[in-house]
Amino acid sequence: MNAPAKLAEVLPQTVEFKLDGKSIHAYEGETIFKAAARHGVDIPHLCYKDGLRPDGNCRACVVEVKGERTLAPSCCRSATAGMEVQAQSERALKSQKMVLEMLLSDMPDTGYKWNEKDESLQHGELSEWADRMEVQVRPALKALRREQPAADVSHPAMAVNLDACIQCNRCVRACREEQVNDVIGYAMRGSHSEIVFDLNDPMGDSTCVACGECVQACPTGALMPKSQVGSQVVDKKVDSVCPFCGVGCLLTYNVKDNKIVSVDGRDGPANHSRLCVKGRFGFDYAHSPQRLTVPLIRKAGVGKDPEALQNLNRDSADWSEVFREATWEEALALSAGSLKGLRDTHGKKALAGFGSAKGSNEEAYLFQKLVRTGFGSNNVDHCTRLCHASSVAALLEGVGSGAVSNQVNDVEHSDLIFVIGSNPTANHPVAATWMKNAVKNGAKIVLADPRVTDLGKHAWRTLQFKADTDVAMLNALIHTVIDEGLADQDFISKRASNYEALKENVKGYSPEAMEPICGIPAQTLREVAREFAKAKGAMILWGMGISQHVHGTDNARCLIALVTVTGQIGKPGSGLHPLRGQNNVQGASDAGLIPMMFPNYQRVDNAGAHAWFEKFWDTPLDEKPGYTVVEIMHKALAPDSDPHKIRGMYIMGENPAMSDPDLNHARHALASLEHLVVQDIFMTETAWLADVVLPATAWPEKTGTVSNTDRMVQLGKQAITPPGEAKPDLWIIQQIAQRMGLSWNYAGEHSGVAAVYEEMRQAMHAAISGISWERLQRESSVTYPCLSEDDPGAPTVFIDRFATNDGRVHLVPADIIPANERPDADFPFVLITGRQLEHWHTGSMTRRATVLDAIEPMATASLCGDDLAELGLQAGDVITVQSRRGQVAIHVRRDDGTPHGAVFIPFAYYEAAANLMTNAALDPFGKIPEFKYCAVAIRRGGQASAIQGYGEGTAAR
Repeated sequence: MNAPAKLAEVLPQTVEFKLDGKSIHAYEGETIFKAAARHGVDIPHLCYKDGLRPDGNCRACVVEVKGERTLAPSCCRSATAGMEVQAQSERALKSQKMVLEMLLSDMPDTGYKWNEKDESLQHGELSEWADRMEVQVRPALKALRREQPAADVSHPAMAVNLDACIQCNRCVRACREEQVNDVIGYAMRGSHSEIVFDLNDPMGDSTCVACGECVQACPTGALMPKSQVGSQVVDKKVDSVCPFCGVGCLLTYNVKDNKIVSVDGRDGPANHSRLCVKGRFGFDYAHSPQRLTVPLIRKAGVGKDPEALQNLNRDSADWSEVFREATWEEALALSAGSLKGLRDTHGKKALAGFGSAKGSNEEAYLFQKLVRTGFGSNNVDHCTRLCHASSVAALLEGVGSGAVSNQVNDVEHSDLIFVIGSNPTANHPVAATWMKNAVKNGAKIVLADPRVTDLGKHAWRTLQFKADTDVAMLNALIHTVIDEGLADQDFISKRASNYEALKENVKGYSPEAMEPICGIPAQTLREVAREFAKAKGAMILWGMGISQHVHGTDNARCLIALVTVTGQIGKPGSGLHPLRGQNNVQGASDAGLIPMMFPNYQRVDNAGAHAWFEKFWDTPLDEKPGYTVVEIMHKALAPDSDPHKIRGMYIMGENPAMSDPDLNHARHALASLEHLVVQDIFMTETAWLADVVLPATAWPEKTGTVSNTDRMVQLGKQAITPPGEAKPDLWIIQQIAQRMGLSWNYAGEHSGVAAVYEEMRQAMHAAISGISWERLQRESSVTYPCLSEDDPGAPTVFIDRFATNDGRVHLVPADIIPANERPDADFPFVLITGRQLEHWHTGSMTRRATVLDAIEPMATASLCGDDLAELGLQAGDVITVQSRRGQVAIHVRRDDGTPHGAVFIPFAYYEAAANLMTNAALDPFGKIPEFKYCAVAIRRGGQASAIQGYGEGTAAR
């Protein structure tokens, strides 16, 4: 085929037609409205919105088409060759104005969505179009105004004022077709028609998940964030990135008087303007009265009592009983001086640092550099150790890269979407919308999980396997693919190694043999395996249900094997995607905030990498991997005779006194340290055990980059100034480094963030060399690997070769390894922990967000109906859940998706901390604790905490 013919295949075909007497071109299939907009012609519109399916029901966009009797809605009518269209003819204009006037006549006297520049325009887009078209409402029409419905303010976040509703159906399409939550509907007929929630319930009592897509879509303010009802005038709008999960939604902060008043979704590559309840309404934690605003030093003679944390009421807890205020100079001198003293007295292994996946890439990079060059060891880690360490271990071993092969929204190209050990509708809600959209377009979801979560209602098949039997079930799928001749032999021969060993290993894992072990019928396992193998594209997405086991690495090895034997990797709609938990867990790991890797996953014990970084940082470096999160806690409790005993720690933005397994052990370890420096925005459980507390900045108060689960490096800009004397994290790290003898000088605004980024870019040249700071300021988001300024980035990797030394995937057979601790007569239940939609990680941010805390103010444990009946319980009763390590008293909730014999507890509630009970047993490869499985007993009764929320930071529902 010649070059012009190839080019013709790529370029869209166009048609020529006339608009208001001028010849213009439209793409084939393009609507008149879109073609007109591209040529600078604005046609009035109200029901149309970019991103939503055009509906054509408001008729404000009607145009006159030559030769046709009726006017046509331009948003729904495709342009055709030779068509002659008049958007501004007398007839078209008269109709457009009539529609606007009739809609405006029904509006209330005082509106809800005011124009930012002209507050006389109170009805949003309707007022703006009426003003532009010079439409005035005749008194006779106003006199016929409908009976105005009452306001519904039952929801903590949103106000429903249907007296401003024009029934454009944007909210219906946003809820049902974009987010696929199916809450908002259109009921009744004719003049009685109305927007309803579920079965005409108040919004606050409906199944609404508060994603806010409807308020973003509403043109008139009939649906509004409560924080923006009335005047819409803000001081500024600042583009940034959501600070919660790893999806990395781009957003815009609306700021007034140095406060964020609302958040809008931005058209970023990961979210295309969509947000979830946390991203849209979880912003006011930054303005909490409980923010740390001044450095604190523990008072002389005040000891550290880890036991007191269990009974600590942080609503009323007064830090002045334990700490005194200090100047920055005094606090920094004590922080760095004591750490330096411990290093010089006891050796470089005496110190350790925990960085944060909630901060920026620049902070992560500089923090690990401080530990390696200032502390003198590789004892640096962060929460990836508690999330996806085993996934990363298996991926590095198998495919040579710890990052995802395909981006989440690539599921639009999948025939089959395999979701295992993940609850995306709660943990990654916007990612879940892409999966639900794919189902509407014909894809099949397989949900594999011990719990049947909300995604189950969209699933083609649900594999509710017995907890801890992941390897048995996955090996049965691999067995079926090979046994039934469905393996992609061409792909295997060209691109895989060790296949014969894998094939031999799974011979004993037939679905029939595994059925009694995993609890899934053999026929179902075979059916799923066939669909996966035969699919044009099959993609696996997983979460911590896979990784947080002593066999987490083996679980991930099986997933790698499954996509390999079926050839489902290296092409659209396929591959491996471990959904990253926190907003920068991918970037923090990339930047080297882990004990065995320099930036970009170069092993510290690799001679070449070690020599390169010694030269790059001009400092001798430790040649041995450091200790991980859990190992550091063990070393903090080691005897004084241990030469590697941890005596001092610097913790930035992490809360191990809530997030670590076996909290009693972890808290005693932290309390035993000779010196602990904690840098945070709130008085966390960990901060209560500190010697020095340094007040830092929240995400909206800083400029920096983060890397999301899709390998996108994204820029967030500072929107507000920090409170009191709180300082940027990047500045604090540099101040401690200088006082420990490091001659760092990162000049520039925002504590030299651009200079730090450019140094990090050199250290990670094999991944992000093409993503300059200037490019990020222009584009906001760039996917890596990206090796030159004109490189668009690679959304899909492993197309031709894997990142291993020989370019082939390295298959590793896995066998069944039971959990470290099994149920028995004394502890007959299995405890499963996790997150929930409204709250995040240890709750230090989200439980200080008024809307989020109002929706879910109380800790609960979920049991299925059968277990409730057997225990003689009803929803709302108090139970005590106890493991061999600790116990909590908690209210019970019915959830029939939780399997028989299991209890699910979210770990965001300090008054009922699930991690008091979890097991610190480690996966031998990823060194990740077994959060997802331990044996517990349940008894009726106990003294559940009466605490709900954070006092001043809590809004009543």
